[in-house]
Amino acid sequence: MDRTLSAARRSQVALALVAISRVTAGALFGTAITVYLGRNASPFVVTLSFAIYSLGLLLFAPVWGAVADVTGRRKAVLVATGLGAALAVAPLAVTRSVPLEIASRGLYAVFITGFGSVVLTIVSEMGGDADRGRSIGFYTSFQSGGDIVGRLLGGYLLGLLLPTQLYGVVVVIGLVTTVCAALVTDPTTARNGDLTAQRLWRDVRRRLYPTGDRRDLFRTNGLGWLYAGLTLRNMTQKGVSSVLAVYLVSDVALSEFVMGAVLAVSPAVRVAAMYGLGRLSDVVGRKRLIVVGLCGAGLQALVLVAALLPGTAAARALVSGAALVVHALTFSALTVGAVAFIGDVSPTDRESELMGYRSTARGVGGVLGPLLVGALATVADYGSAFVAISVLSFVAAALVARRLVESHAGAMGDADPASV
Repeated sequence: MDRTLSAARRSQVALALVAISRVTAGALFGTAITVYLGRNASPFVVTLSFAIYSLGLLLFAPVWGAVADVTGRRKAVLVATGLGAALAVAPLAVTRSVPLEIASRGLYAVFITGFGSVVLTIVSEMGGDADRGRSIGFYTSFQSGGDIVGRLLGGYLLGLLLPTQLYGVVVVIGLVTTVCAALVTDPTTARNGDLTAQRLWRDVRRRLYPTGDRRDLFRTNGLGWLYAGLTLRNMTQKGVSSVLAVYLVSDVALSEFVMGAVLAVSPAVRVAAMYGLGRLSDVVGRKRLIVVGLCGAGLQALVLVAALLPGTAAARALVSGAALVVHALTFSALTVGAVAFIGDVSPTDRESELMGYRSTARGVGGVLGPLLVGALATVADYGSAFVAISVLSFVAAALVARRLVESHAGAMGDADPASV
């Protein structure tokens, strides 16, 4: 019994370190590459780099989900994709150019999408049906801690290191993530089946073009509408976030250090919000949190536009920070609600697949949203682009509020497990 508890605690510590280091590397990389491109390229090029990143998420989420579900060896996928993400950034530690930065960001997405889907499946299964929201909240709160470190580190190191040196720091942190991933205990069951190229392609094709019973699952509790809502919401959120670092420095006129501090506000709030809302989702259910979360991207975009109005830098920083607080609370609600909802309605042998569809839906929004914002900002300005793109977030919330059916039987209020 004591050995079992000790092993579980070791795995929890390893997962916490994975969450912190992985997100630290991602936040540092994303902030740095956005600022560097913003110095040397047009708004459309900046958003193009983010769109290519999202395209990598979109195309490879079902591939890694298939590998994980067919083999059942999720820990091996975790280690391989963690190492791949670190190596994707490695060329930039030697030399840099705009094309290489864009290519590296796209390759980074290829691996990080597999890492994200698989680790969330492991975390979800660790909690089981009774404590799934709490388990997800535990992991995502540590992710938020990593985001704080990454944003603050980015704002500080941008003025201290050369670009190649900063990218080298990202590689080192990525290697730490890989080592920690090797220490995680996988609670899911491994399979004995061989992973042949033919079998992998057949499974990926089923995921991209599901038919019959596989498609029927999208109607369970309105799951398909959740994916549609995530796509629309991410068009708003990723469209805004793809240029946010540049916007805060150029339009809002914050210094790079203050910009990093403002960006760290969201993860700082999420440290507590993720865990608290994870526990709340086990009481009040998933749907309420999802709907609130979908609204948040639009509200955040409007508050960011309001940051242009104050006459002093301190006031502009304060309003910008308020926008990031909105993001923190609503993103936390959406993340724990959506991941727990998918875990509730998924058969165990398809959970990585359906977690992967979440990444795919977000990836579609992440491809289209930044390109739309980039085009609007090129012909108008960032503020006008933010106002226009915010509408999609509110449409997403309205659709999901109408079509999603609560999945958690223990939630306060009515929960209908039937398909719609």
